[in-house]
Amino acid sequence: MTRVALTGTPGTGKTTASEIVADRTGVDVIHLNDAIREEELFTERDAERDSLVTDLDAVAEWLGEWDGVLESHLAHHFDADIAVVLRCHPEELERRLEERGETEAKARENAESEALDVVLAEAVERFGEDAVYEIDTTDREPDAVAEDVVAAVEGEMDPRAGTVDFIDYL
Repeated sequence: MTRVALTGTPGTGKTTASEIVADRTGVDVIHLNDAIREEELFTERDAERDSLVTDLDAVAEWLGEWDGVLESHLAHHFDADIAVVLRCHPEELERRLEERGETEAKARENAESEALDVVLAEAVERFGEDAVYEIDTTDREPDAVAEDVVAAVEGEMDPRAGTVDFIDYL
């Protein structure tokens, strides 16, 4: 099995896509954000952002020799064979985040991060363009996104990074 870092800005559809991929392929999925919370793999709580400050070294130790799909906006910070970066137009991303209860400020911060390609740039820096698969989830059904993730994992899609451009949002 290939170790896959399924990453992207919060709200791009990682959890939903990973669950469909798991159902279709039987691959193990590690929902990293849940593990960080449950295993207390953080150093503090950022009250202003209402988020946990992850201890990346503790997570790496906890992961050990993992296999399957590692799903999180932080997944690209860990060793993997490929990185699949889910993208979503910032306006849609903001809507999704507010719909699930995030504050307007947090939704805006994540939308701006998405427009600036932050997660994609970090993934390319760590893995190189030949191991990064960028998938736009805007206006797409989760099943179609999951099909693309499976295609990337199974080598049926060529790596691609930098094909999605949301700079118009800024």
